[in-house]
Amino acid sequence: MMALMGTALMAADKQEKSIPEVTWDKYSLIVDGKRQAAVMGEVHYSRIPANEWQQEVRKMKEGGITIIATYIFWNHIEEQQGIFDWSGQRNLRRFVEICGEEGLPVILRMGPYCHGEARCGGIPDWVVASGCKLRSMDKRFLGYVEALYRQIYTQAQGLLWKEGGPIIACQFDNEYRGSGDYLMALKGIATKIGFDLPFYTRTGWPELSKPTPFGAMIPLYGDYADGFWDRTTAEGAGNYWKAFHFKSFRSSTAIASEQLKDQKEKLTEGDELYPYFTCELGGGMMTSYHRRVYLYPEDAYAMAVVKLGSGSNLLGYYMYHGGTNPEGKLTNLNEEQRTPSTNHNDLPVKTYDFQAPLGEFGQRNPHYYSLRTLHLFMAHFGEQLAPMDAYFPQTHEPAAKGEDGYLRWAYREKEGSGFVFINNYERFYKLTDKADVRFTVGSTCFPRKPITIPSGTMAILPYNLKVAGYNIDYATTQPVAMRSGDGTTQLYLMALDGIKPEVSIDGKVRSNLKALGTARPAMKLQGLDIYLLGKAEAGRLFLPAEAVKEARILTECAIEKKQSYSVLRTITMGAQKVAEGPIDADFEAASVYTIAIPEGVDRSNALLDIKYLGDVARLYVDGKFIDDNFWNGRHFQYALWRLPADCHEVELRILPLQKKMPVYFPSAFKSEVEEGVRIGERVDRVTIIERQ
Repeated sequence: MMALMGTALMAADKQEKSIPEVTWDKYSLIVDGKRQAAVMGEVHYSRIPANEWQQEVRKMKEGGITIIATYIFWNHIEEQQGIFDWSGQRNLRRFVEICGEEGLPVILRMGPYCHGEARCGGIPDWVVASGCKLRSMDKRFLGYVEALYRQIYTQAQGLLWKEGGPIIACQFDNEYRGSGDYLMALKGIATKIGFDLPFYTRTGWPELSKPTPFGAMIPLYGDYADGFWDRTTAEGAGNYWKAFHFKSFRSSTAIASEQLKDQKEKLTEGDELYPYFTCELGGGMMTSYHRRVYLYPEDAYAMAVVKLGSGSNLLGYYMYHGGTNPEGKLTNLNEEQRTPSTNHNDLPVKTYDFQAPLGEFGQRNPHYYSLRTLHLFMAHFGEQLAPMDAYFPQTHEPAAKGEDGYLRWAYREKEGSGFVFINNYERFYKLTDKADVRFTVGSTCFPRKPITIPSGTMAILPYNLKVAGYNIDYATTQPVAMRSGDGTTQLYLMALDGIKPEVSIDGKVRSNLKALGTARPAMKLQGLDIYLLGKAEAGRLFLPAEAVKEARILTECAIEKKQSYSVLRTITMGAQKVAEGPIDADFEAASVYTIAIPEGVDRSNALLDIKYLGDVARLYVDGKFIDDNFWNGRHFQYALWRLPADCHEVELRILPLQKKMPVYFPSAFKSEVEEGVRIGERVDRVTIIERQ
């Protein structure tokens, strides 16, 4: 799959290659005069070992990512004042070079404040303790920021877009609600140093008390299916249900609700003149100690369909790839309530898996494949989609969670050609089948006979789509990709569960189509072969063989219980009045297991997979703490290739569940936690599995 800008500009002899011109208007990015419907994936380079960057960036590209976004956590590189560490997995320059080698543009989220569930929002403790006013026009603070930005520039110099490199944009600060003068001051510092880029960004939430000048920074938006940050331990809390409805405004009322409280459902005046881009569409969700959110693959997919149908032309996922916090020199680097700043929640010390499409260790999770069908669609049909306006046939705004009295749909159209977007899914609610459905879009009405849209359907249907000289009047199948060569165009469509495949071309309806996969076309016309794929095959279309094989259990591991937990720790309420996570000393009284790593296992692509029940689990090697897990029903996994070669045993420590814990556990696992009544922990099985 081609990256957004291709690899030509990354050639060694940059003088022989023209650098693509990048502009934007109210619809989309425009690269050398061609509209782009881009897909941006967040990955934090300093949360992944450097020797894994190349393969992980390539996996992101294979997943359909066309732009890489990454935070630069200030306290990862200047934990001690004046001592900058760009070595190993903190080597920003090498990471950006790898993105360039893969043909992927990069957006640097430069802070100084990032959040990203990092200690103090990524701002070093010494800055917090200095007494200057953080995230303000305070001259001393801006002086520290300038030193940071100059250091970042040493890593970026020669890699900017105008120099033939991949750095296409940067973001200033994050989730800032004060005066735009501060953001403009950050931009002034950056441009003075030399950050001359095609465009600049900021988060479009919350609303600024004073706006930035038009065009100075493109506001980017987001939505999540659930949030670890909510103050309650109730299931389905907050306004996340609104992310499953098509809507004309871009802002979310659910992001960062623990900090921003009540947020308005409104578009800041003037923002409609910017393209509708996202930078934080939830690819997953972290678990905090007090909220053990469990995300389903359908959650991310449904939100992405809704965003496209609502007019977005850049899907930016946070996170697309999980990671592991690096070692701090002075402290741990995770967010927790005991820290001096940005102490909203207690997060795991090590893991930042985020239940993302690509997990902490590069595992291809189910939504990696399902989201690819959308990314392929954007890559192959994005030029047609991008200038299409969004229309919302619903006559009223949704009023409540699980509202189910109508089919949720929207459409995007330009000059009579367009796409219908359907979402009959909402997290925690089983929406009903919708019968007798036909879509009226302008002068077009389809399909020829009413159909039923099954519960859980999320889909894109084309109408009046020009392909290879034909007019596809409509289809009840989803377009995925299109290729041309040797005088023939191949059109790939995806069959939808419970909906009979039907395609009308130039007034002739074909309704007996069978999903034959890529083996042979379901329909052949002069110069046009139409393939009909099932969902699984569509999600793996064009992927290399190693990316489509099923994961296998390689072997079981012997486990031995060395110690049972001795006392129950007291769960305290922290500074933000939610439950605090355990500290290192608590694990002295934990249950202790040893896990034997069998001889002869190829560790290069193998994961330790631990099925357990408990509160919090940690892994240790020779007494060194290497990873942790807040139990939410998922297995605890660890990459065997990250263990020392001579390591044949790891230690697992588990703190037990307690009665009536002030913690949210997903209802899907109530039978296991018995609604908090159970006291104890257990290990059911430990295996070594092949990483998918």
